[in-house]
Amino acid sequence: MRGEARGMMATAQAKLEKEGDDCSLLPLVHDIIKCMDKDSQDVHQELAKLKSRIQEAREQISNMPGIESSPLEQQQQLATLREQVRTKNQLLQKYKSLCMFDVPKAS
Repeated sequence: MRGEARGMMATAQAKLEKEGDDCSLLPLVHDIIKCMDKDSQDVHQELAKLKSRIQEAREQISNMPGIESSPLEQQQQLATLREQVRTKNQLLQKYKSLCMFDVPKAS
């Protein structure tokens, strides 16, 4: 299950990176205000763009990894992962101190 969750997180991360980091709604709101100042008929089109962007944001949020987990479950998972990192770091230090690995010298 944990490997599956990591795979889902990697997939979601890649998808978010593809879609770009533009999560700001301010440019759309600014365009709407400009249209309203000019009494332009484009205001409906700009409002539709804003509505579409809000819907996309909702979909991205619902697809985020871990969103179905409670905050307590997320904290428990974080504590488990931190303990795994701590254990692996200790093992790395132990193996480094054993000098079992000979690093070939570059010639």
